[in-house]
Amino acid sequence: MTNIYIENYGCSANRSNAEIMAGLLEKAGCIMVSDEKNADLIIINTCIVKGPTENNALKRIKAVQDSGKPLIVSGCMPEAEQDILKDAAPDAVLVGPQHIRDIAKAVDILVNGKKHRDFVGEQHEIKLCLPKHRYNPVIDIVQISEGCDGACTYCITRLAKGKLFSYPAEKIIAEIRSALDNGCKEIWLTSQDLASYEHGLPDLLEDIGQLPGKFFVRLGMMNPDKVLPMLDELIDVFKSKKIFKFIHIPVQSGNDEILKKMNRRYSVDDFRKIVSKFRKAFPKITIATDIICGFPGETDAQFQDSLDLIKEIKPEVLNRSRFWPRPGTPAEKMKDQVHGRITKQRSQELEKVHIELAEKKNKKLIGWEGKVLVDEKGKKGTGTFVARNEFYRPVVIKPGKKKINLGDFIDVKINDATWFDLRT
Repeated sequence: MTNIYIENYGCSANRSNAEIMAGLLEKAGCIMVSDEKNADLIIINTCIVKGPTENNALKRIKAVQDSGKPLIVSGCMPEAEQDILKDAAPDAVLVGPQHIRDIAKAVDILVNGKKHRDFVGEQHEIKLCLPKHRYNPVIDIVQISEGCDGACTYCITRLAKGKLFSYPAEKIIAEIRSALDNGCKEIWLTSQDLASYEHGLPDLLEDIGQLPGKFFVRLGMMNPDKVLPMLDELIDVFKSKKIFKFIHIPVQSGNDEILKKMNRRYSVDDFRKIVSKFRKAFPKITIATDIICGFPGETDAQFQDSLDLIKEIKPEVLNRSRFWPRPGTPAEKMKDQVHGRITKQRSQELEKVHIELAEKKNKKLIGWEGKVLVDEKGKKGTGTFVARNEFYRPVVIKPGKKKINLGDFIDVKINDATWFDLRT
């Protein structure tokens, strides 16, 4: 039996891929270990969306290569940056994001000294209804499509994931039904852009809502241009009690000129319209958005537009990214690249504004009472749990006399709040 350690980087789709690889390998007779010291073979599941994340993974890849331990590199890097990997880890077997089903073959090559072969190249692989080793037993991450039909000038991920391929709705429903039967209480729908789902996202959500049992569904990122044509339908289906009142709509910039350079295919007012309509329908909804700081050519005034938009919208969650020129993307070659010192300063300024806004919003929820789903354990050694209310706000639950288990639905009262979470 082979002991295998998987180290994962990146998004929820990557985490899902790691869980499926672990499940397939366990079915093949391997043993998953939580400490690389006990591993016979290491898998590093890479992410390339940001420079620092890729650099961290690359550093680990080189360290494992130097250690002489058998190595598989999976995720987006094998597909988009094979030359870099061949130089850093010539002995590693590469497994692209559309070849997850081949993971046992990759292990067999290394363990039994078979002829070296990489598993890369675009293909339509449906990653549903497969063995899965869930890192959290109450959360099932369900990918509904692979790839993207966008052409954002800064994005390298689309070079790794390929063209959009949406999975059959019946397969998605079967995956979720199986997860619920196995005790899952929270379903994460994920893809590069959930709203691009070709078979109709509102219809899919309506079908999921008809499944029996008590559970919540969290929707992943959706781009504004794809949300707009189905905005009213989406809001209508959000009325289901089984859908978290949480929506992740990345705006990326508060300036239309910069959005055009990014090739984002919507305007700032389009984004405003989506947020306004969702907030009108669900006043306590959690809005998450993204901002890129220092896109090539971004002036101080254009960045101020982003700051002003955040002050206006007051999103509950803000994901900030400093611009990193990614190889092979149009933005890499654009003129007027913004200095790293400036992107860092702008990111820090955004962070300060957001923390102040988020803390004020969360403090207003002190005294709120309601039911929450306990979906993860708190910080090690604290005995706490983290739960989510219907608006997907994190609620830290202190240990008490009553025993709490993952997957429990419990009643709580909020007694304190930080900018990041609510606390009982």
